[in-house]
Amino acid sequence: MSFNHWKLFDAVSKKVPNRNAILQGETSISYELLNERSRKLATFLLNCGIKTPLPRHQLKDWESGQDHVAIYLYNGKEYIETTFAANAARAVPFNVNYRYVEEELLYLFNDATPKVIVYQAAFAPTLSNILNGLKVKPILLQVADESNNSLIEDAFDYETALTNTVPKSTDQLEQITGTPLPEDLYILYTGGTTGMPKGTIWKQCDIYSASMQVFSARLGIPPSSIELISDTAAKTETSVSLPLPPFMHGASQWTALGTLLAGLTIALPNTVDKLNPQDVWATVEKFRVESMVIVGDAFARPLCEELEKNKYDLSSLIFLATGGAATSQNIKSKILELIPNVLIADIGGSSESGAILSNISRKGSEVTTGSFYPMPGTFVADETLTYLLSPGDQSIGWLVKTHPIPLGYLNDEQKTSRTFPVIETQKMTVLGDRARILSDGRIELLGRDSVTINTGGEKVFAEEVEATLMGHPCIKDTIVVGRPSEKWGQEIVAVVELYPNHELDEKEILEVLSTKLAKYKLPKQIVQVDSVLRSPAGKADYGWAREIAVKFAK
Repeated sequence: MSFNHWKLFDAVSKKVPNRNAILQGETSISYELLNERSRKLATFLLNCGIKTPLPRHQLKDWESGQDHVAIYLYNGKEYIETTFAANAARAVPFNVNYRYVEEELLYLFNDATPKVIVYQAAFAPTLSNILNGLKVKPILLQVADESNNSLIEDAFDYETALTNTVPKSTDQLEQITGTPLPEDLYILYTGGTTGMPKGTIWKQCDIYSASMQVFSARLGIPPSSIELISDTAAKTETSVSLPLPPFMHGASQWTALGTLLAGLTIALPNTVDKLNPQDVWATVEKFRVESMVIVGDAFARPLCEELEKNKYDLSSLIFLATGGAATSQNIKSKILELIPNVLIADIGGSSESGAILSNISRKGSEVTTGSFYPMPGTFVADETLTYLLSPGDQSIGWLVKTHPIPLGYLNDEQKTSRTFPVIETQKMTVLGDRARILSDGRIELLGRDSVTINTGGEKVFAEEVEATLMGHPCIKDTIVVGRPSEKWGQEIVAVVELYPNHELDEKEILEVLSTKLAKYKLPKQIVQVDSVLRSPAGKADYGWAREIAVKFAK
């Protein structure tokens, strides 16, 4: 749908001014207040010299043409305000992974050249260390927090800046910036298989269609116009969503923005720098959360463990979306045992595609993992990326997605060409996942090509071995990697974390695996660690696991 995010949010907020937009702890932010604070910050950004965008038709797919605003924050109202404020000023907000070390941050900021960086006070020391290495000196806005870190020299305090700024009206903002357009950009930086961080460039209208318009479905209407969405939102009772992963990752950000663009409410836990299961379930109970987004087993497992120890009123929770990392069959079953009224939607997607696959599980039905129903525009292409495979073709191909998709990668013509080729006359995004299309149209997801292990000439998908290991009752978490081998080229190693009061019995585990996996897929070694290392969004750290596999080689 051809929607500009600010235009839609502004229209919705005027129809539901007194409705809660954001709930967190004892704080509630109404739509009217969120709109006002966003316009204050937009006015501040324009006073900082944000420029009017270049017309999109004058630019290549890997070029921006708009000023950029970096969001280096934990989840909170400031993240949302900065996003909408940048949209209103016709700048492009982009996410900063707060786990990045100085070298990664330096690369990211020099690639994106932000005009303004809005950052958490907790990150001030790290940011200070790289400022002299930036190509373009940014304006700094510091959000105070419990770290009590002092302002970086020449930085502005966020709340003081808003307090001292008289907000311009929406019409006044447009007189300065021109009318916000559907082709104004949305940039989401991604790491993972792209190497150093890369910014995926989307038109706002396309990322809305790919990942946000689903939330307007709760209004019971197709998102055909801004007027229809805002009018219907005003007549519809709100529902509360809890996007649990950090907003610096797409799935959580899309949930938050999609919910607010539909005039509904988001809730946030008090603890924002780590997963606190007690705080999460208390938040669900307090705000009567209806839907929640998590990331795979890394989130689901500790949440289940908390429910086994303590009771909460979760009668409001009816929808649980999980994605970004694998959710094993036994963990899904455990969730349905503990919260029998919930529907689990296992969603596949990426920064380069939005949401593209789904697997639904509910109490009383078969719980599966690994195979998904494709969303519109999702296909499997052949090995050479020449044509699309038909259902029932046994070939292993590439998972691909057609419109709506990003324009390309910021400042990277070559990677844009490789990742967004033309297949059967359509521009598509190639997601790096190997897949097979089944006879009933479902897609069997085999794993990322970047973590495929070539052992003795056979390709083994790490995720397949991981999913099988996760079915063993003593294994709490695992990452499977390849290690250099004179005999096999690469050999499979499983790095595992066990449940408390369990001991590693490598022989017994391999015997169980041998009934489910071919012999060449079995790990040559199982290495036990105290804790498997994952990102705040629950994604596996394969680099760390490879180091462990090499370090403890027999």
